[in-house]
Amino acid sequence: MKRKLNTPTKALVLASLILTASLTHAFVRAGAAAQDAAAARGATASEKSLYERLGGEEAISAVVDDFVMRVAADPRVNMKFARSNVDRVKFHLKEQVCAATGGPCEYTGLSMTEAHKNMKVTEGEFGALVEDLVATLDKFNVPAQEKGELLSALGGMKSQIVEVNSQATGTALPPDFKPAKPLPKNKLAKGPFPKSKMKTKSKASGGSM
Repeated sequence: MKRKLNTPTKALVLASLILTASLTHAFVRAGAAAQDAAAARGATASEKSLYERLGGEEAISAVVDDFVMRVAADPRVNMKFARSNVDRVKFHLKEQVCAATGGPCEYTGLSMTEAHKNMKVTEGEFGALVEDLVATLDKFNVPAQEKGELLSALGGMKSQIVEVNSQATGTALPPDFKPAKPLPKNKLAKGPFPKSKMKTKSKASGGSM
């Protein structure tokens, strides 16, 4: 992909829902299609981890930042996230995607059940987040195989996040919801990606975000 990954991030309100944008019928189909494509293409593509093929740290950071901005601007879902700490959210989103794709990170955040308890996320809001994530991946021209693998890697969390069986969107965050506390400054300073590991440079050709 021919895109520079130095887009400046903005402090926008978002709760840790990147994993909510993962398990739908479309994602299951995408994951199955990706597995079929990988088998057809042989072992060459599988020699590298999904983390490496996506472009590593820089690419994942750029995608998470774009997703955060997109969700924060989406009236279908952004009311749910008005009380979340942005720095904490971004930190753990990057950890999650990095770890889920075979990167060197370890996810250190709350479980999905704990993080989304009493947020009253609806089926409709979950669907809106799915659309936002797919739009971000399309913006970065993530190839079909890698996109499908990423969505599959993040899948399986819907039942731990959705609490309301409704297609309503734009619902308010319950007043008794208690967001997680901000992360310590020293942890934020270290960043979500281990510094002892070599960064995987973003690729200049298709196959990376």
